[in-house]
Amino acid sequence: MDDDFLPKTKDDPLAALTRQDLDPLSQDELRARIATLEAEIGRTRAKLAEAGSVKSAADALFGRR
Repeated sequence: MDDDFLPKTKDDPLAALTRQDLDPLSQDELRARIATLEAEIGRTRAKLAEAGSVKSAADALFGRR
């Protein structure tokens, strides 16, 4: 994993998530974790696409390329 993209503060939830020990988790818990993370990835991608479309609309409105 590329640590350059991780939050820099120790109390950040994403940083804490990446440090969590996975050893005590069962297979079912690991599958649930994966499902939750995949849902969050989908939510993040949707927000990214939304931000991109807003930027494109603003660029079109103001004639930027």
